[in-house]
Amino acid sequence: MQKNIGIVDRLVRLFLAFTFLFLAWWESSWVTLVFSLFIFYEAVASWCLFYQLIGKNTCPIDTNQK
Repeated sequence: MQKNIGIVDRLVRLFLAFTFLFLAWWESSWVTLVFSLFIFYEAVASWCLFYQLIGKNTCPIDTNQK
């Protein structure tokens, strides 16, 4: 997997992941828990499935150079 999200996107995703994790605990919702874990994974891995599909890259480092 190639990194395709920058630091701002990562921080937003981490905030959303912890918010949804709290909501999953509060509401006892497995769906919200899975969603929050997926968002957390995207933030930690610096990789977004949707960005990959549409070809967007907000990562400041050009990972295409060899």
